[in-house]
Amino acid sequence: LSREERRRRRRATAKYRTAHATRERIRVEAFNVAFAELRRLLPTLPPDKKLSKIEILRLAICYISY
Repeated sequence: LSREERRRRRRATAKYRTAHATRERIRVEAFNVAFAELRRLLPTLPPDKKLSKIEILRLAICYISY
């Protein structure tokens, strides 16, 4: 078997998929925690306004450049 075929077979196992899903879940959770922390530091009116991730990034850019 070629290296690519071995890699493809390894990725097809349930154990690999479970491990990958766990890593992805941890990554997404860390990403969301980072956005929540950034959101907490930014001044908005009203203070409890729900912002999207892109709005948080744009507001942070404006706030930093000010």
